Amino acid sequence: MSTIRLISGVLTVGVWTLLSRILGFVRDILIAAWLGTGPVAEAFLVAFALPNMFRRFFAEGAFNMAFVPMFSKKLESGDDPKGFAQNALAALTLILILFTVLATIFMPWLVLAMASGFRGDERFDIAVTLGRIVFVYILFISLAALFSGVLNASGRFMAAAAAPVLLNIILIGCLLLAEAGVGASLVGDLSGARHGTVLSIGVVLAGIAQLALVWWAAARAGYPLRLALPKPSPELKRLAIIAAPAALAGGVVQVNLLIGRQVASFFEGAVAWLAYADRLYQLPLGVVGIAIGIVLLPDLSRRLQADDIAGSRTALSRATEMSLALALPASVALAVIPVSLVSALFERGAFDASDTAATALACAVYGLGLPAFVMQKVLQPLFFAREDTKRPFHYAVIAMVLNAVIAVGLMNTLGYIAAAIGTTLAGWAMLALLWSGSRGMGEAATFEPGTGARVVRILIASVLMGAALWVLDQLILSSLIAAAPVLGIVLLCLAGFVSYGLLGLALGAFTIAELRRVVRR
Repeated sequence: MSTIRLISGVLTVGVWTLLSRILGFVRDILIAAWLGTGPVAEAFLVAFALPNMFRRFFAEGAFNMAFVPMFSKKLESGDDPKGFAQNALAALTLILILFTVLATIFMPWLVLAMASGFRGDERFDIAVTLGRIVFVYILFISLAALFSGVLNASGRFMAAAAAPVLLNIILIGCLLLAEAGVGASLVGDLSGARHGTVLSIGVVLAGIAQLALVWWAAARAGYPLRLALPKPSPELKRLAIIAAPAALAGGVVQVNLLIGRQVASFFEGAVAWLAYADRLYQLPLGVVGIAIGIVLLPDLSRRLQADDIAGSRTALSRATEMSLALALPASVALAVIPVSLVSALFERGAFDASDTAATALACAVYGLGLPAFVMQKVLQPLFFAREDTKRPFHYAVIAMVLNAVIAVGLMNTLGYIAAAIGTTLAGWAMLALLWSGSRGMGEAATFEPGTGARVVRILIASVLMGAALWVLDQLILSSLIAAAPVLGIVLLCLAGFVSYGLLGLALGAFTIAELRRVVRR
């Protein structure tokens, strides 16, 4: 059987994702400094969220969850994987072109669906204008996601993982150009309007660059796919049948995000507070959870095609241990020292201390949900590898209802933070449902002996690390960060890394030999 090296693949995706997220922080630091939480910042964040929302719905969500297992199994059996990918590309392109045209026409209604609190103020018109510029990004990035699926299923992870780096490099360049006075405003004389306009144009250019990179990499890997009209076939019909429930599940996930933005849009500055907090918890989620999911899905699909039960069990166990070894300490850190983290990263220029306090509270709440968000990425491939997209959809609906009840029900009492609480509790509910549903999948969906004990040791080490960080923050780091933010954040990360490493080794959460094997891979 042709297999995928799980740890090597995760490290490749994780390292490139880490670089992308670091550059994303640089981008957001510049946005926070030059735009703060003002109307242009909120309008751009909503406009940019629109193509990203539908991208996850069409490509990285529904389409790839159906496409990658089918393509992986065709690779394993040698049943014309290139022809299948070519036809899938043609069908996706046609759908995306039609959808992009419609979305551009109906942009005012899409903006209201995202943030009805913008109605009647200047943020609405800015968001509509920027949204019409940005939305074409969905065409390029969704096609890039298909090429990324081809590469990932083939065990080639680097180009697809590196593509998001281009987005942040281009957007940072656009921000610097806008600050230097380049670019005419398309949204009036409002402060920061030029930055929003240039940023929006940069998003489109970045989508083209990302598509070009993965198209070139796929061609070098033996899949020089070309645009053509789709041809009806049993495989394409099967792909649509599998993708439909995944699309609905993706739609449910996006409804959860919509609920959060809708709640936030009724509180001035809250859209930006939640967006900046989202960046913080998305860093470990992207580096760990998403990387695990990207590599684990094609690996499990191939192992199931080859009836490799032991290999599936090992892959699931290692993915769980690796995910929680990184996610649990990150979760604890976000929960116990959020003010110092947010202050060091964002508090400068137009982003003041009150913004730091509001963002830090959301960051702490999201941090408590991080282990659940990461473990969802581990358990979902168990379903998708079996071409089962219906049950994850049903689970997502339940989580969506819970999120809506909490976020909307508590917004008048708790304000904007109700959105973050709803997201976190819904994440844990979704994890519980996925775990329960996977219990009927047989031995291939069970952990190896010792995995549970190791997870407990990881948890203990993470809690002890959190206590050490809190004490250090109270004694030294909070004052140091106020005086020298860069030095403070470096020392904060170093203290967390060293304390967790030593505690993990002492408790047996991991060993020196295991760390050496990871480094060698």
